[in-house]
Amino acid sequence: MFETGETERAYEKCQHLADAHYENFPVAKLVSKKIRRHVAAVYAFARTADDIADEKHEEIGASDPRRLSELARFEAQLDIEDPDMLSPEWRWIFVALSDTIEKFSIPKQLFRDLVSAFAQDVVKKRYSDFPELLDYCRRSANPVGRLVLILHGLRDEKLFKLSDDICSALQLANFWQDMSVDKKKGRIYIPVSDWNGIGEEEIFSGSADSRVRALVKFQVDRTRAMFDSGAGLVKYLPFPLGLEIAITLAGGRAILDKIESQNCDTLVRRPALNAFDKLRLLFYGAASYCFWKIRLWEK
Repeated sequence: MFETGETERAYEKCQHLADAHYENFPVAKLVSKKIRRHVAAVYAFARTADDIADEKHEEIGASDPRRLSELARFEAQLDIEDPDMLSPEWRWIFVALSDTIEKFSIPKQLFRDLVSAFAQDVVKKRYSDFPELLDYCRRSANPVGRLVLILHGLRDEKLFKLSDDICSALQLANFWQDMSVDKKKGRIYIPVSDWNGIGEEEIFSGSADSRVRALVKFQVDRTRAMFDSGAGLVKYLPFPLGLEIAITLAGGRAILDKIESQNCDTLVRRPALNAFDKLRLLFYGAASYCFWKIRLWEK
C-alpha cells in the first residue's frame, strides 16, 4: 500500500513522538524491540486524537463543534484505502498505523472507541450513574490495554477482561486525583446518582467538606476493588510486560493511597507521586510480579 521508505519514515516519526511522551504511556517503556515501533504507532494515534480534543485548542479559537469536526475527520482516515486521499498533516500516523493494523489483525473498532471517548469529553460534563461512567472508561482506557495485549500476541477474552478492570481503574483513579483540575473545566466525573444530596457548589468549592470527602472515599474504595479484580492479569503475561503492568498497578494503587493521605480532599490540591514514591513502586511492582508468578508455578 505504501512504499517501504515512507513506512519506515512514518514509524520513525511515531517513535520520536512516543519517546517525548512515554511518561504518559507507561507500558511502552519495557516493550521488546520487535514491537516497539507498533506501540509507537498506536500511541501516535491516541496522542494526536487526544490533542485534537484537548481544551488547550480553545486558546487558538477551536470551539467544541470545531474540535468534534476535526475528530470526525481524523477518525475517517482509518477507512481511507487510497494513500493519496489521506490528510497530509496526519498521513505519517496512518501510514504507520495501517501497517500495524494489518500485521496484527487489529480490530479498527478499538481505535474508533478511543476517538468516541475523546469526542465525548469535549461536550459531556456530568455522568448520571456508574455504568455510564464505566462505558466512558470502556472506550477511553480499555482499548489501550487490549491493544497492548494484541501487540504482544495475546487475544484471550479472560485476559481482556482482567485488562479492562485495570485500565478502567486507572482511569477512575485519575478522575479522583484530578478533581481540582476538572472543576476549573466545569466537569464532574463522580456519578450524580452517588451525590446523595450533595450540590455542585460543594464539589466546585475550594476544599472538600466532610460529605464530599466521604463521597470521594466511596469512589476510591470502589476503584481499589477494581484494581484487585484485575491484578491476576500479571501472572499470565510474559516478561517484561508482566513486570510493567505490576508496576503500573502499584502506581494506580499508590495514587489512591495519596488521595486518602490528604483525607480524600482533592479539591484543595492534586495529589501526586514524588521521587521516593516512584522508587517504592519499582520495589512493590517487582514484589507483586514475583508473587503472581510463584502462585502460577504452584498450580
